[in-house]
Amino acid sequence: MTDSPAVFSVVYSSMATAPLDDGALRELLEQSRTSNAERDVTGMLLYRNGRFIQILEGPERAVRDTMAKIERDPRHDHLRVLIDEFIDERNFAEWTMGFEPITTPDAEAPEGFRDTFDDLEAHGDPSATLRAARELSLWFRVRATQPR
Repeated sequence: MTDSPAVFSVVYSSMATAPLDDGALRELLEQSRTSNAERDVTGMLLYRNGRFIQILEGPERAVRDTMAKIERDPRHDHLRVLIDEFIDERNFAEWTMGFEPITTPDAEAPEGFRDTFDDLEAHGDPSATLRAARELSLWFRVRATQPR
């Protein structure tokens, strides 16, 4: 018997079938939080310009069941799993789903910062996607500690 990490993680992207405003996103978030809490799934959801990027983590069966439900959701299509892997520990242990409303920036992003993930779809390099997902995770955590 081999020891394997108990935490399974999936990162996927998809496109909204219709534009979502903050109210619709909050409704989606509440549904996700309730469902994820029941399944012991944590993660983060990013929505910008019609594109979703989501990270889910938890017990493998629970994450796979959640993904199956997400794949049937008519609010989006063109779902593409970017990363599915076992990880040593959760990155979003305190969250059943993190959320940050995002507006389109008026200025260029500072050097070294990413303001789009469009290149990940065409890049085809899983390590590039993983690096971007980690950047996104770090960005979200820093933003969560800043006073509002």
